[in-house]
Amino acid sequence: MGMGMSRALSTLGRHDACGYLRRILPRRGVLRRYVPERALRRVEGWLAAIRYTQAVEYGIISCGMSTRIIVAAGAGDYPRLVIEGAKRAGVENVTVIAIKGSTAKRTKLAADEVREFTVGSIASAMRWASTLGADGIILAGQINPLSLFRGRFEPEVKGWLASLKVKTAHTIFGKLIAELEKMGLKVLPASCFMEESLPGEGLLTSRAPTEGELSDIAHARTVAGDMGRHDVGQTVMVKDGMVLSVEAFEGTNAAIRRGGRLGGKGSVVFKAARTGHDMRFDIPVVGLKTLKTMRKSGATALAFQAGRLILLEREKVIQYADRHGITIVGIESGLPHAPVRP
Repeated sequence: MGMGMSRALSTLGRHDACGYLRRILPRRGVLRRYVPERALRRVEGWLAAIRYTQAVEYGIISCGMSTRIIVAAGAGDYPRLVIEGAKRAGVENVTVIAIKGSTAKRTKLAADEVREFTVGSIASAMRWASTLGADGIILAGQINPLSLFRGRFEPEVKGWLASLKVKTAHTIFGKLIAELEKMGLKVLPASCFMEESLPGEGLLTSRAPTEGELSDIAHARTVAGDMGRHDVGQTVMVKDGMVLSVEAFEGTNAAIRRGGRLGGKGSVVFKAARTGHDMRFDIPVVGLKTLKTMRKSGATALAFQAGRLILLEREKVIQYADRHGITIVGIESGLPHAPVRP
């Protein structure tokens, strides 16, 4: 690349550079007189990389509309909202793998086709899914952590778990995804079709955090970042600069209850996905049940990473928070937002 072009691009920000390249690349005939072909190809590659980075950052990745997807649906409303969002986006068929004893009836009713399996027979479920010719599969909803210790698993699944020296959400789901891909199934981001449930930066409620709450949020954010590096959990509860609880394998609500027993009224809850989080599984999720748990536990503030948390039943959650004086705020993390299309 010529020194003149290099200097021009180096003085531009990434988005300005993208616009600059879009303007000059159509004039390849003119540029070829002054710039080697190899340099032009390099510029085009740079432009493609910039576009991809922007797509990831702003959650607009798209590779064409799917005609059929599969939703492996755990407990809660989250899987149903994925199904409804997919239908609004034009997906023609949504097939659900239901987990016996976990998947909600409303989720099953929202689907075009349902096949039920136990947690222990997940390998059979995956083999069945691989025969459907779907464009992808989304993993959504809660699975009871105790099932990993008490479930009766197929020998194949036992082998997968036994191969993992460290068992965390990332290693367990990572292994599951690897096996799904071996069967020819593309695992889509768990945030797909959930654009209405991914709040951005800023205040969601009528009450803003107090100075004390903002100080605790900043501390909780730092702790959550350190915790994420060890893949421990996503939730931290802090009061007056003291960490009351850090989520382990028990889940968000149990961690909040544990912290509430120690700190009582006035604590804050911070929810975060770790740096480099694989958005195909275990995205942070908060819903009305979480807010009710916070209220009972004395928590008065909820903060989260903007664009990296799914807020279920947004209007109901905000109304409940306002009614009980709980503040909710999104904090920009500088990390890529969760994608909303396959």
